[in-house]
Amino acid sequence: MNKKLIALAVAAASISSVANAAEVYSDETSSLAVGGRFEARAVMQDNDAGDSKVNDKTRVRINVAGKTDITDSVYALGFWEGEYTDGSEVNNRHLNAGIGGDFGQIRYGKTDGSLGMITDFTDIMSYHGNEAGGKISAADRTGNNLAYVGSFDLGGNNLTVKANYVFEGDSNKDGLEDGYSVGAIYAMDMGLAFGAGYGEQDGYEKESGADATGKQAFGAISYTYGDFYVAGLYQDTRNFQADKAQGYEFAAAYTYGKTVFVATYNYLEDKDNSVDLADSIAIDATHYFNKNFRTYASYKFNNLDSKDVGKAAASDEFVLGARYDF
Repeated sequence: MNKKLIALAVAAASISSVANAAEVYSDETSSLAVGGRFEARAVMQDNDAGDSKVNDKTRVRINVAGKTDITDSVYALGFWEGEYTDGSEVNNRHLNAGIGGDFGQIRYGKTDGSLGMITDFTDIMSYHGNEAGGKISAADRTGNNLAYVGSFDLGGNNLTVKANYVFEGDSNKDGLEDGYSVGAIYAMDMGLAFGAGYGEQDGYEKESGADATGKQAFGAISYTYGDFYVAGLYQDTRNFQADKAQGYEFAAAYTYGKTVFVATYNYLEDKDNSVDLADSIAIDATHYFNKNFRTYASYKFNNLDSKDVGKAAASDEFVLGARYDF
């Protein structure tokens, strides 16, 4: 069974580093855990003049998760995560609270939308990837967001459903209005998983400048067999990346001991203007020394040419990284 996908879907607003979080307080009914990561990232890419430059993309994330029992079957929870990069303010990635139980979890605040668990089928690289998996704001992580997620055992298989509604307000990006997204994953015990989702949000614009509703649909499939994993993603979008955009991603991974090798292909096209918005092949290798520390190398072959999105965007990219989770 693809347990990683199930875990990603069930944790409505959590991130992978929460799995390593340390419990700093606990009594009979309540607990508090602190986690995060330190991640050094050196990004090498040619600039407009053709010179190779190294950019420091090092970051740190810290998260705090709290939980307290209300009854034997219902609990309250809260979650915060901030990210800091050199020279910037702290970015509050998650800031929410809610309740949970056998029915699932309901949260309000800044939290994930419902389509991230669909793009997670192919967004598996340590750095690159997900170029054809961009999401409208209401389907991504955003504030003023009321979200639900539930996971249900169906005779050994797993069904995860997720839905969220984003209210118009000051926390929305660029004055976007109300929006929503819904998604579902059905993961079979034999290793096959399916995912589908849809989202809409008002406040976007057509290329003509007219007001429009951003619309987005995703479909995904994956298969896990031993140390091998393969997945595909398809998206159809209106009034977001372009008036009409279609794209797909393919991903494959192989685990050899403590090292994971991954390759992805990303393609996204502006259908009305026949312009490629994304076209790349990426490969990476990540070595896990233990559950807390990993290093990785990632290379992206950018297949775009100057007629697509500009000459600067057509250069390849090489990344070296080291990540410590706590």
